[in-house]
Amino acid sequence: MATTAESPAAPWRKLFLEHVQTMPSPEFTLGTVRKISTPSGPGYSPRARTCVFRGMFASLPVNPKNEAELNPDAYESDYLTFTTDCRMDKMAELMGADEPEALKLSRRGELVEAAFWTKETGTQWRVRGRAYVLGPDIDSRDPSSAAKVVADELLSGMRRKSPFSSSSSSFSEKKKEEDWRFGREVTAHFGNLSPLMRGSFRNPPPGAPVALPVGDDRWRLGQKVTDLRDEAARANFRVVVVVPQEVDRTDLSDPERPRRWQYAFRGYGGGGGGEPEMPGGVVEDGWEKVEVWP
Repeated sequence: MATTAESPAAPWRKLFLEHVQTMPSPEFTLGTVRKISTPSGPGYSPRARTCVFRGMFASLPVNPKNEAELNPDAYESDYLTFTTDCRMDKMAELMGADEPEALKLSRRGELVEAAFWTKETGTQWRVRGRAYVLGPDIDSRDPSSAAKVVADELLSGMRRKSPFSSSSSSFSEKKKEEDWRFGREVTAHFGNLSPLMRGSFRNPPPGAPVALPVGDDRWRLGQKVTDLRDEAARANFRVVVVVPQEVDRTDLSDPERPRRWQYAFRGYGGGGGGEPEMPGGVVEDGWEKVEVWP
């Protein structure tokens, strides 16, 4: 990906956000693949569940009740975000690993698909890309750590809100970027949740039989968490970032003239992504857009 100074906004971003804002609740279906054992050997099985879209990464939706310290307004991105509990089954699918220790850390994950149906606009959006899981170690400075790889790869595709120039504001903008932290962004996402939703990260282990004793007084339903540094809840809390590689938009608002477009990321080199690969395709700001039959 290009550096933060060179990355323009994806051509589908503005319309996508406009459509999502019409939804009563910005819910989507997350598709993943589960590695399973079969009589004939290792296999794969699809999984899907409903998640809540938490905005574009580095552009946290404003919540006046959020008491968390916010990052400087230095960056924006085309990355989708949602939050999850690291004890959920989908974590193994997102991370491509199910070892307990691996699930505690940040990680460059697997390919996923997020499907939105914006009923108010009659449009289906399908976003395919790679998932990155942000855990408590995300601010690690160890160059060999998975967290540092995650932070570096995400930062490489983020955009500066105010590119450096020779103006007097250049120094202050540079300081904003230096002060921006992934860990602070994760805490801000936690703060954007309601106390009851934060308390869900203190629920009993998801998927465990109710008949079994929980064995830990910290894990109970219906708790409200007001401390943004609550150790038990934060140990389970994760922000997942999806970096889009392909976007599929199907407009069904006119039953007599449905239309569909596909976008594919081609990179920012070679004058904006090079030549189109599909008949009728047009490359704009690193993305190829082509209209296809619905």
